Amino acid sequence: MPEARPSGGQRPERPREIVLTDDGPMLVSGPVEIVLPDGSRVRSDRPVTALCVCKRSRRQPFCDTSHRCRVRIGDSTEEEDRAQPESASTR
Repeated sequence: MPEARPSGGQRPERPREIVLTDDGPMLVSGPVEIVLPDGSRVRSDRPVTALCVCKRSRRQPFCDTSHRCRVRIGDSTEEEDRAQPESASTR
């Protein structure tokens, strides 16, 4: 049996996929428009957008990886991020 189509003969848009991670951001597929608490809107045209759920990001509502743990290296006060560096495509 053929799929029901909205008027105009176009196929219905596929539902957006949202992935909840155990210890990181919420990943939303496709371009998204986010309505902020003050009513303003921000848009992301990326294939996958990482939204902050830990409230530590300085780029709210987007994740800036602030949720990642940091560990000390040796006895120095220098710190290193244990996670892989963020690539240009995920910023």
